[in-house]
Amino acid sequence: MKKPSRIILVILIGLLTFWLGFNYKQSEQPNEYYQVYLNDKVLGVVKSKKAVEDYINKKNEFIKNKYNVEEVYAPTGLEIKKIESYQSKYDKVKDVYKKIEKESDFTVKGYRITIKGDEDDSKNIYVIDEEVYRKAVENTIRTFTGTEDYEVYYNGTQIEIETTGSYIENIYVKEDMTIKEMQIPVSEKIYIDEEELTKYLVFGTTEEQKNYTVLLGDTISTIAFNNKISVNEFLLSNSNLKSENSLLYPGQQVVIGVTDPQLNVVVEIKEVVDMVSKFQTYDRIDENRLIGDNQIIQYGEDGLIRVTQNKVVVNGEILSVVPVNRVVLKEAIDQIVIKGGKYINNVGSTSSWGWPTNPGWTITSYFAYRINPINGARELHDAIDIAGTGYRSNIYAANNGTVIEASYTNVNGNYVIINHNNGYYTYYGHMDEILVKPGQIVSRGSVIGLMGETGWATGVHVHYAIWKGCKWCAVNPLWYY
Repeated sequence: MKKPSRIILVILIGLLTFWLGFNYKQSEQPNEYYQVYLNDKVLGVVKSKKAVEDYINKKNEFIKNKYNVEEVYAPTGLEIKKIESYQSKYDKVKDVYKKIEKESDFTVKGYRITIKGDEDDSKNIYVIDEEVYRKAVENTIRTFTGTEDYEVYYNGTQIEIETTGSYIENIYVKEDMTIKEMQIPVSEKIYIDEEELTKYLVFGTTEEQKNYTVLLGDTISTIAFNNKISVNEFLLSNSNLKSENSLLYPGQQVVIGVTDPQLNVVVEIKEVVDMVSKFQTYDRIDENRLIGDNQIIQYGEDGLIRVTQNKVVVNGEILSVVPVNRVVLKEAIDQIVIKGGKYINNVGSTSSWGWPTNPGWTITSYFAYRINPINGARELHDAIDIAGTGYRSNIYAANNGTVIEASYTNVNGNYVIINHNNGYYTYYGHMDEILVKPGQIVSRGSVIGLMGETGWATGVHVHYAIWKGCKWCAVNPLWYY
C-alpha cells in the first residue's frame, strides 16, 4: 500500500512542477507602457499615451473658453515614449497630470510673430488666429496714415498732382516680420482680439490711457506740451479732433495717449506746395539822424514760391524733407529802415528776428515733447528742425551778435552758438560746414554755415534754438516770428 502512495505523490509533484514552469514562461513576455518626460525629467509611466493627452484636454476647459479653442495640449518639452517592461505596475494618469501641471504650462495652438528691429533687436507677439495679427497691423497703418489716405492709396484712387497737392508714393512697415505656427504656453500674452493687439502695437501697452478734463483756456498744443506728448500723439488718441486748431470746451474729456509704437509705419509722399517767402528787414544807419528817428523807406512784401519736395513720414512724424524743385511765383521785396544814431553791430534786436534758412522751408519737428527718432527716448525737443531748402543751402544768423562757439558734438554735429548781447542766444546744429569762427561779429542775415545732417540726424536740416536769459534756457523760437 505504501508503494502506490509514493508513486501518486511523485506524479502530483511532477504535474505541479510542470504547471508552475509553464506559468513562469508566460510572465517572461514584456509589457508595453509609456514613459512620460518633461525636459528630460521622468514624471511617471502610464498605460496609454492618448489617455494622458485626453486628460490634459479634458481638465482645461477654462483655457479652452479663454482662448476660444477646442483643444489644449501638453507643455513644450513634454515627451511620451513607448517602453517595454516586465513590471506590471504603472502610474495613474491623474497623478502624472498633477506633476505636469506643477512643473510647466499647458499650450494652445497659435502663431508666433517675430518683429525684427535694428541691431538684432526683436520681439515676439502671440496670436491664436493669424487673421487677428494681419488686421491689427492694418489698423496700425491706418492709425498713423489716416484712414482716408490709407484707402485712396491701397484702392489706387489717388488724384495726380496738377498744380499743388500731395501724392502718397509708398506705405510700408520698416521692420521685417516672420510668422510661425506653434504651440504657445498659456503663460505668454496671447492676443485673440484685433483691437487689443492694435492698441499694443500703437501704445506699447494694453492698459487704459490717462484721461484729462479740459480747463478754461486749454488748447490742444498746451495740453499736449504739459503732458509731455506731441500734438500728433494727442490727435491719434482723440480721433474726433481733426487738427491742432480744433476747438475744446471746459469739462470736455480727452485722452492723453503716450505712444510707444512697436512698428515703424513709413509713408513716402511727393508734395507740391505754394509757400510764402517772408520778406527780410534791413536797417541802415544814418549818423545824421537822432537816435530813435527811424523811417521806413521801402516797405516789405512777401513773395510766393512753389516747392516740390519728397517727404518721409514715420509714425505720423516727419523724418526728412528733400527738395526736388523750386519755382519763384513772386519775388519778395525787402523792407529797408533808416535808423538814426550810432550802430552797435554786435547787439541784436529783441523785437525783430531774421529767418535762418532760405525760402521753401518746412518745419519737421516743433518745440514739443516727442519720441527721439534716433534713440527712441521720450524727451522735450527744445528747438525747431527746419528742412526742405536743400543740402549745403545757406544758414543765416537770425540777429546781430558775437559767435561764441563754432564746434562739433556727436549729437548735434557741426554747430554754431551766437550771443546777441541782449539776453538772447541762438543755436544752429547739424551743419555740413561752419563758415564763422568764435569771436567773430555777425549781422542778421549773414551766412554762418551750410545745411547738412552731421551728428544725430535723420535727414538734411538745421536744429534752430533760441535761448533767453542764459545758455541752454530754451524758449520756443516760433514765439519770435
